[in-house]
Amino acid sequence: MASKKKSSSVHTVRIDGELTIYRAAELKPVLLDAVAREAVVEVDLAEVTEFDTAGLQILMLAKRAAVAAQRELRLVHHSPAVVDVLQLLDLAAYFGDPLVVSSPA
Repeated sequence: MASKKKSSSVHTVRIDGELTIYRAAELKPVLLDAVAREAVVEVDLAEVTEFDTAGLQILMLAKRAAVAAQRELRLVHHSPAVVDVLQLLDLAAYFGDPLVVSSPA
């Protein structure tokens, strides 16, 4: 489920569970509405259990919408599923994310 929380200057959208093609129709309007209404939107990805290219496309669409509206979209608290995909596709820089990658032990 996607939930919203607004602090004094940052609007947070928390995504729980899958960020996949199966939830794309549900999550797309939530993210685009938040970006259209708020100056700064943080997408909390801590509880994302699965992440596929459809989920990635939704985040990229939200990022483009934020840039076009001169707003800010931040991805925060990346789950391991999200980190894996962003690293695999080398897309952390696209979102401006400061991902901390630990070296394998």
